[in-house]
Amino acid sequence: MKLRLTIDGAREEIEILTPAPDCRFYFGGAEHAAEVDLAEPGIYSVLLDGRSYDARVDRTETATVVTIEGFRFEVQVEDPRRWSRKSGRAGADGVETLTAPMPGKVVRVLAGPGEAVSPGQGILVVEAMKMQNELKTSRAGRVLAIHAHEGATVAAGEALATIE
Repeated sequence: MKLRLTIDGAREEIEILTPAPDCRFYFGGAEHAAEVDLAEPGIYSVLLDGRSYDARVDRTETATVVTIEGFRFEVQVEDPRRWSRKSGRAGADGVETLTAPMPGKVVRVLAGPGEAVSPGQGILVVEAMKMQNELKTSRAGRVLAIHAHEGATVAAGEALATIE
C-alpha cells in the first residue's frame, strides 16, 4: 500500500510492504524493517535498525503530530486510493496537481507545458474500465508539467499534471 506523507511541509511517499507488528516498508529510497508495538494509547514502541524509539502520536484537527526523542514532526497522511472532492484540486500554495482518480490509461493529452488554461478546461483524458474521464483544471493558470504521456498506464492517485 502506497501512502503520500507531508512531514513538516515536505512531501514524501511510503510503501508499506507488510503491516505492523513486523513491519517492512520502502521509504527514502530504501527498504526498511521495524517492529512496532502499542506501548500504551498514543505511544508506540519502535525497533528500527537495532535502535529502540518511543513515538508519541497526537492527532490535531489538521494533522498528526509525532514526537520521537524530543523531535516533533507534523505529519499528514493521504491515501491516493481514497477519493475526495479535494483530491487533485488547487491547494493553498496556488499550485494545482491533477491526479488519476483510478487506475487506467492516458488516452489523450489536451494541454502541454507552458500552455495557458482556464477553469474547467480539459488537460488529460484517462480511460478506466472502458470509460473515458476528462481531467479538468479548476482554476485559470499555466501548465507547469504533464507527468504522463499518451498510452501511459497510471495508478490511482498518481500525479498527472501540475497547473500554476
